[in-house]
Parts: sequence; C-alpha cells; structure tokens
Amino acid sequence: MESTPKDLPAAPDSSLLSLLGLDAEQDAVYRLLVDRPDSVPASVTEPGTDPGAVVRALQGLVDRGLASAERDGDGVRYRAASPVLALGPLLESRRSALHRVEHFVSELAERHRAAASSLTGGVPVEVLTGAAAIRRRLVEMQRKARHELRSLVPAMGRTVAISFEDNLDAVERDAMRRGVVVRAVVARAWLEEPRAARWLTALASEGQRIAVTESLPIKLVLVDEDVALLPLDPARDETVEEPVALVVHRSGLLTALISLFEQYFALGRELSPAVRGSESEGPGPLDPVDRQIVALLHVGLTDAAIARQLGIGHRTVQRRLHELMESVGAATRFQLGWHASESGWLPAP
Repeated sequence: MESTPKDLPAAPDSSLLSLLGLDAEQDAVYRLLVDRPDSVPASVTEPGTDPGAVVRALQGLVDRGLASAERDGDGVRYRAASPVLALGPLLESRRSALHRVEHFVSELAERHRAAASSLTGGVPVEVLTGAAAIRRRLVEMQRKARHELRSLVPAMGRTVAISFEDNLDAVERDAMRRGVVVRAVVARAWLEEPRAARWLTALASEGQRIAVTESLPIKLVLVDEDVALLPLDPARDETVEEPVALVVHRSGLLTALISLFEQYFALGRELSPAVRGSESEGPGPLDPVDRQIVALLHVGLTDAAIARQLGIGHRTVQRRLHELMESVGAATRFQLGWHASESGWLPAP
C-alpha cells in the first residue's frame, strides 16, 4: 500500500509563531529558513514531508513579507526576513488586540455584576479573592472615576494586593489629566524611604494632594461617592494567605468610609510640592534645598530621614536648620515652622 506524504514536522515550542497568524506549515518552514538563508525549496524540506506543502508555505511567507524570493540558475532561492522587522508588527497587532479583549472582558464583567445586582435588589458589598482579581478591579474603578479619587495608604505591612505602587500608577495620572481630583493620606513611614518620598513629592508637584499622618488603620481606595475597595482583614498576612478584599457600593458603610478618609485628611499635614521657586519674605531668597528641608520638617520627618531623602549629610541638615532659625530670629523649630508658613515657604492650607 502506497504511503501518503507526512505533514511537516511539528514546530518546537508548540508552534508559537502560529499565535501571530502563521499556519503550521509556514511556522515550520520559516524556522528552517531562518537557519538556512538562500535556500531552495528542497533545502528546507525535511525527510518525509510533502514538497508541495513546503513550496506553498514559502510562497505564503513571501506574500506576507516574511521572506524574499530571488531566481538564479539553480531556481528560486528564499531568504527569511529579519524576525524583528517582519514579526514585530504582527506581535504589536496581537498585543493591541489582546488589550481590546481585556477591556471588553472588564466591560462584560461590569455588566454581569450590574445584572446580578438588579436581580438581588442591589448588593452593597462584594467579596474579591486573589491578588490579580483585586488589582484588576482597582484599575477598573480608577479608570471610571469622574470627579475624585481618594485613598488611605498605611505603612508597609503584610497586605500586598492593594499595594502602594498599585494605588499610585499611571492610571491615577491619567485620571488627573481628565480633571479628576486625586487626594491621598499616607503614613509618615513612607517618607522615611527615599524612593517613595521622591515619588510622593513628584506626585504632589503634578497636582495630587497628599496629606501625611503618623499612622492609618486600613488601606482604602474611594472612587467618587460611588464605591470603595479595602482589604477584608488588615491583619491578614497576604504573603502567606490568599488576599481577600471588599468592594463597598453606595450604602451607610460607604458613607462611613468616606467620613473616615476626610477625618484623616483633615488631621494630616499636606505634603509640599517640589521646590516652587526662591520667593520668600525672609531676609533673602530661600535656598531651594532649605525650602525642601523646611517642607519635609513640616510633615514630621526626622533630620536623618530628611538627609536620606535629599542625599546630604545628617549634620548638614542640622546646620542648615540652625542657620535658618538664626536668620529669622526663631528660638525653636516650632517658631521656624510658623515663620515658614507665614512667609509662603509652605503651600497655603
């Protein structure tokens, strides 16, 4: 009995190039052509494969711009195009399509929740399980903000699903560009870490209002007057246990959470933006470094923490503060802070 030609050999890595739209034959032939430039069809025809399938695959690669063909005395020779140049646009197209699918899935999920809520008469609290689900919902909430985003960010702990980085990402900056007011209350411990302190100062310079307080009871994100996201158990060790969060819709509980945020924001000291210039009402222009020192002192940082953030010596900070006190006639740091506020060295409350 005559045997039928075998199909082309299975491509390694589960035919990954087929994810970019290549069929199995084109995938296998392109891989061979990458290693065997200037090949005639026979050179990329593996034992037991159908030569006709190879020729069709080569022509398909040429048609798609993944290979070039040049005729010489021995026939047509094929050369693979650069994978970066040839496959890059395909990869970007698929990536864009996946983003659109992701947004569509989020939209379907929201419609599903709304439909389920209407059937049950409205559920004020949802439970989310798993870090990926919690982060996805957080981004979705931030993107839907119309008026204001508010958040409480306690000191570093065992909660990882609603992290500091999650709550201060490009989504918030996009919201600010749309005119959404962004306010946050952060624990002073974040300003002890130089990278986080620089990040917070930069955000304040971009227009975000950030108040600093000694401690906070819970992580919390509020979107408009509509919804809140917070951990189910603030003491839960999410580095060991799966994280669980609550989504709170309009209810008495949401009103209480909004009130909690406003109380802590009012109690905190607002973080100054980056240096605003050298204007002052003191005995002379205020040095930019001195302005930063006074601003960080205002929110309660120690001399050592200020030195770490600004990248200067501890003694340098103490010396400059002493010189500032002498220049304005302040006997205490409290008096220096009063003078800084009155002279416009700090933003108006």
